[in-house]
Amino acid sequence: MPTPRSGVPAVLAALSNLDDPVRRKLYEHVIESDAPVSREQAAAAAGIGRTLAAYHLDKLAEAELVTVSYRRPAGRGGPGAGRPAKFYARATKEIAFTAPPRDYELLARLMVSSVEQDDSGAVRTAVHEAALAEGRRAAAASGGDLLAALWSCGYLPQVDDARINLRNCPFHLVAQDHRELVCGLNLRLIEGAIAGSTQPDACAELEPHPDRCCVVVHPAGPR
Repeated sequence: MPTPRSGVPAVLAALSNLDDPVRRKLYEHVIESDAPVSREQAAAAAGIGRTLAAYHLDKLAEAELVTVSYRRPAGRGGPGAGRPAKFYARATKEIAFTAPPRDYELLARLMVSSVEQDDSGAVRTAVHEAALAEGRRAAAASGGDLLAALWSCGYLPQVDDARINLRNCPFHLVAQDHRELVCGLNLRLIEGAIAGSTQPDACAELEPHPDRCCVVVHPAGPR
């Protein structure tokens, strides 16, 4: 997310948290997990002790790189169950740093607004064609690996029940105000990645969901 000059120290502090290899490994585990992660789960994934994992996770939370919630583990409730455990999840807040500062979000919003104001539909068609071409380029650069191509486009893909869910939208900030247009762009970009991959028979379709990208990918054929 573009950041004003007054926020630069905070952004640098947040990004510096990822310099530590242990902290970065914990962060990657959290953002790649579909459900909130406990301290024990994070410690096991990083191969470190629970106390050390808790320290690093809390530092990530202080930097707003992850969010914190509290709940009791499944199967534990009622009197004597103890205090709720701490869980960590991927933060939806976006952080970026450029020097000097540049407002790419403003540029994206201006371009999206221009597309929406074009009654002829020609600009929208051109944007969709560009998204298809970019998806194909991403697949070619990834050697035809569809998951790698999706990663390179900014998605967090997860294979679930023989389909690919995308646990985030790379264009989330703009999508909040221009959902229909951004969802269409997502669909074309992913269709391009599929067409250029080793899984050209896979099928992308719109399936809006509040907690992930509006597009899902099925392994083959139309639904």
